Amino acid sequence: MTRLTHLDDKGEARMVDVTDKAATEREARAEATIRMAPETLNMIVEGEHPKGDVLAVARIAGIMAAKKTHDLIPLCHSLNLTSVKVELAPGEDGASVHIVTRCKLSGQTGVEMEALTAASVAALTLYDMCKAVDRGMEIGSVRLLEKKGGRSGHWVADKP
Repeated sequence: MTRLTHLDDKGEARMVDVTDKAATEREARAEATIRMAPETLNMIVEGEHPKGDVLAVARIAGIMAAKKTHDLIPLCHSLNLTSVKVELAPGEDGASVHIVTRCKLSGQTGVEMEALTAASVAALTLYDMCKAVDRGMEIGSVRLLEKKGGRSGHWVADKP
């Protein structure tokens, strides 16, 4: 079994020391889905939501979240992200929004947590903005889709 890097020899939590690691190009993509009533999705798509453009607000929230991941997740490194993209699209089922995020940098540690945090917070923001009209929304399928760079190389998730 692989040794957990966030534990020292005594089993105590620690931030991983990346001082001696080479800076490489790194990228991660993640996704989340929020399911909702078809009427709620229609309200969002048609721009009729009383709170305005909820997709734009969720996009900005996801970008901001990626930049603040180190403040939210204990032991995460503060990263100098060079790109964060958050894409939101109505689901083909007519009752969901699919969120895909991508984070990039040139650095000594990966950006998986930033991509996952961006997807999660974008979904949470959609929930927050739409809860007055649809409390039954459900956030799910938060997962890493792909990561590139670093010692472990390129990894792609299996299709669901």
